[in-house]
Amino acid sequence: MNKKNNGLKYLSLSSQLIGGLLICIFGGIQVDKYLKFKTPIATWVFPLLLITATIIKIVIDTNKKK
Repeated sequence: MNKKNNGLKYLSLSSQLIGGLLICIFGGIQVDKYLKFKTPIATWVFPLLLITATIIKIVIDTNKKK
């Protein structure tokens, strides 16, 4: 049962990451269009911030003392 819960935990995390990346990329494209950037700065920065925050969250969650 524990392995099943662990699998669902990682499935949930990966679904949230993919959904968040899609939202960040779409939002970045819209911001770049609105601010009329020639290079896609927001399209690169938003997903990188999401990935960084996700890695920090995973490290904090896995290092909790039980």
